[in-house]
Amino acid sequence: MTWFPQDVSESGFWVDRLFYLGFWLTSATFLLVVGILIYFVLRYRSREGHKAYYTHGNSRQAFLLTFSLALLVFVVIDVNLAIHDHFAWEAIWGSAEKDKNAIHVEVMPEQFAWNVRYAGPDTKFGTEDDVVTINDLHIPLNRRVNVALKSKDVIHSFFVPNFRIKQDAVPGMVTQISLRAKRGGKFDIACAEHCGLGHYRMRGSLTVESQEEFDSWLLNPDGKQTGAPNWGWEWGIVK
Repeated sequence: MTWFPQDVSESGFWVDRLFYLGFWLTSATFLLVVGILIYFVLRYRSREGHKAYYTHGNSRQAFLLTFSLALLVFVVIDVNLAIHDHFAWEAIWGSAEKDKNAIHVEVMPEQFAWNVRYAGPDTKFGTEDDVVTINDLHIPLNRRVNVALKSKDVIHSFFVPNFRIKQDAVPGMVTQISLRAKRGGKFDIACAEHCGLGHYRMRGSLTVESQEEFDSWLLNPDGKQTGAPNWGWEWGIVK
């Protein structure tokens, strides 16, 4: 059972695990606090024959109780989430730049479309054999794809629910994401940042296919443009 869209990425389960861990930890804490509150409301409610009295309490006991609760929350919730977050970060981004077999793609969103650029056979961006698509990203199955994002106009947010990936694209700044699919299919790309009146139209598609299908698609210019526009940037480098 899952509350989310189908996870088709290699590391998406880490994001789901973090969500469920945070949900159950905070839910347990919430129920505990509410349970204690209900207990005190009932235990010390106004009753006939019971006279209310004022007490200054015990500062030492109050301090020890507060410190113990704070330490418990820190260890059980904060440390637990931090450890899982570390492994999630490493799984999603840690090995992205170390993979020499990775494919590099550039995505330049604008109001209101996703411009996608692939290097051509010469494996270099900014040359005449580059392949450019609009709202159409293709990646091969079981191979890492590193995506460089930079907005052409306003802040956009590249969101692929089935990959558990969401990353802002900011003008004048290059941000990066890494994808590796374990299942084939066609999935939605959405803009998760309200970027203007046409925000609702920024819907793209991400197609995961075999390496052979991907190579064939990339070499076939039908429906695509060749020769990249002058965006003034390359993978990870702003000129």
